[in-house]
Amino acid sequence: MERYVCIHGHFYQPPRENAWLESIEWQDSAYPYHDWNERITAECYAPNATSRILDDEDWIVKIVNNYAKISFNFGPTLLAWMEENSPDVYQAVLDADQSSQPNFSGHGSALAQAYNHIIMPLANHADRYTQVLWGIRDFEHRFGRQPEGMWLPETAVDLETLDILAELGISFTILAPHQAGKVRQIGSDAWSDVSGGHIDPTMAYELQLPSGRKLSIFFYDDIIARGVAFEGLLSNGRNLAQRLTGAFAESPSHPQIVHIATDGESYGHHHRFGDMALAFALNYIEENNLATITNYGEYLEKNPPTHQVEIIENTSWSCPHGIERWRSDCGCNSGGHPKWKQAWREPLRNALDWLRDDIAPRYEEMARQFLNDPWAARNEYIEVILDRSPDNIQQFLKRYATRELNDAERVTVLKLLELQRHALLMYTSCGWFFDDLSGIETVQIIQYAGRVVQLAQELFGDDTEDHFLQLMETARSNVAQQGDGRKIYEKFVKPAMVDLAKVTAHFVVSSLFEEYNEEAKIYCYPIVLEDYQSFASGKATLALGRAKVSSEITHESDLLAFGVLHFGDHNINAGVRGYQGEEPYGEVVREITQSFSVAEFPDVIRLMDKHFGTSSYSLKSLFRDEQRKVLGRILESTLSEIEASYRQLYEHHFPLMRFLADLGTPLPKSLRSAAEFILDIDLHIALSNDNFEVERIKGFLDGAAVWDIHVDAEGMQYELQHTLEKIMMSFMSTPEELPLLNNLTDAVALTQSSAFDVDLGKVQNLYYEMLQSARAEFENKARQGDKTAAEWLAQFLALGQQLSIRVS
Repeated sequence: MERYVCIHGHFYQPPRENAWLESIEWQDSAYPYHDWNERITAECYAPNATSRILDDEDWIVKIVNNYAKISFNFGPTLLAWMEENSPDVYQAVLDADQSSQPNFSGHGSALAQAYNHIIMPLANHADRYTQVLWGIRDFEHRFGRQPEGMWLPETAVDLETLDILAELGISFTILAPHQAGKVRQIGSDAWSDVSGGHIDPTMAYELQLPSGRKLSIFFYDDIIARGVAFEGLLSNGRNLAQRLTGAFAESPSHPQIVHIATDGESYGHHHRFGDMALAFALNYIEENNLATITNYGEYLEKNPPTHQVEIIENTSWSCPHGIERWRSDCGCNSGGHPKWKQAWREPLRNALDWLRDDIAPRYEEMARQFLNDPWAARNEYIEVILDRSPDNIQQFLKRYATRELNDAERVTVLKLLELQRHALLMYTSCGWFFDDLSGIETVQIIQYAGRVVQLAQELFGDDTEDHFLQLMETARSNVAQQGDGRKIYEKFVKPAMVDLAKVTAHFVVSSLFEEYNEEAKIYCYPIVLEDYQSFASGKATLALGRAKVSSEITHESDLLAFGVLHFGDHNINAGVRGYQGEEPYGEVVREITQSFSVAEFPDVIRLMDKHFGTSSYSLKSLFRDEQRKVLGRILESTLSEIEASYRQLYEHHFPLMRFLADLGTPLPKSLRSAAEFILDIDLHIALSNDNFEVERIKGFLDGAAVWDIHVDAEGMQYELQHTLEKIMMSFMSTPEELPLLNNLTDAVALTQSSAFDVDLGKVQNLYYEMLQSARAEFENKARQGDKTAAEWLAQFLALGQQLSIRVS
């Protein structure tokens, strides 16, 4: 009887984009990476695209794409980010689905996912339908085929949701064993109770839906899945293979499939090198003919269901209380703060439900003035989200508008549809999953609600925000200083809100530190600079001008005049107002420049208040990433002064410090601080320098070791990793450069002799590519007596040894 193994990875991150900028801003908690998407991509998504299989001596013998051998789904919003920010990994995911199809009887391994991971049974019917449809359309756009299966967020399930899946052409989904209630053989009237996780997970089941439709359900092996996710099973690939193949019954009555489903992040992010355990296990099973690796679509085609199932509604895989984790204080949390309560979950959901239900009829009423069917247009808006080009938007409006719309009407329609998009994003499940109302994931969904509020007030001109905040007041944080939902909204969301004037303010302030072309772009806001005049007086700088600013999302635009005064430090005063014509604009420029030319700065500020209003902007008005960059430049001179003082202290007392170290005497705090400060700076510079000086770096590291100084190891590992990758890419493009190869060999040797735990994954990947390509050319030359080629070959093979790659 056939034996099949299938491993499913649910790869997902919540949407983290700023609701106004459509981009993720700097997240300090992800250091040394820019944000958590970038960090988890480096730790999990990229390694699984190029995972190592090791031999018994831990040498790399093969690099494989795990995605091609498993079943997987990626969240659509994560794939959208990946397409833009990690295109090589994104392409590897798409390629894996393509290459899996011939291996699995034409069935691709990728599954779709409900769009932005909302808890489906807690949504209304319209939102569920849109979530499934958007998930399908996004999948088709990226993978070029219709999805066979769909992953339900948190496997939260009810019959209404499953009926929508079946209606839209989905063939199967995956649930946890405890979500099954009864089973019976097809054709039999006798049901057997399998509640409590007692269902046989080694086959597919048929579910008869109230509508008469059918859907196939797979119930994964939760014991092995728990071992993978929480019990260290990924510490050894052979153990994983044996656990999977040991789950087969000895005398089965049907072709068995042993399959598990876990968060894909288990394979690398939650468990370092988990991707390698996965790669080894799959390879071990295949090489030893222990079972056939398959995916759900192939197994279902070869082994249609012989049994029917009834599910237990309103259940999920991650809450033993059903779906209460996303609407009540059920006791489920991360475990990091055992004394905290999650009573905030219910009032938060109540506030969002009120907001959704309040805007729905008004959306429909206003949208009917322009659209044939407002809800059908919302469903199809995914086509615009995937392609915001003017031509595509025009085609969308041709299909769904009641008539040809003018510019103002197009803006209104796009705002209405954006209102609905953010009303879906604000239900992303992670907002309720963790411990507190002030957590990063919860603030993110409140930000999406803030965008809904802002658009509602622009479109309908009412007090939506007031009532929403009254409801938010009833959600209380466990952190006393964070207060309640209103305070969190006012502290984190209100300041993040953006309009065209604020975009212009960001532009003009950053223009003092960065040169822009006449056409620029600040995130999703194109800027056309019509006039820009800059003046200097001592350390002070004045800039005045006008620009047309527009939104790629809503297509609203405005012509705005601006002025900014910079005193040479962190004190900046900027103003923005609507352009009122050439004559008034010229008068503003004349008045302000006259006062500035005689250094009457108080008059300049007074005139800016007069002409631009008291709503002034400063460094605080910059968006987070640019703010960091500008502050870095402003602090350069200050930090240089501090560095000079510390360096003088360090160099002057260096002999004494060495003498104290030889005696085994701890350094005085002041000298230790100087050494730590200077060595940290010198190491950061040396490790990020393309001209890699190994001996100099070793000297710095020796100094740190002698004085037992703790440097920024995590940041330095990150810098060293990226420097090595740059050197390796240069070598790959010019492999004949022997000095570059020697430098690379020395640099890799440094990672092995120092305390840095550097991720050499990308360097190994590039070397593995060269092993299959460039190596042969130099081998041929060496055989013909070329001494340089022979030296190159020896060094190249030595580099392979350093990288732990088995070279025959």
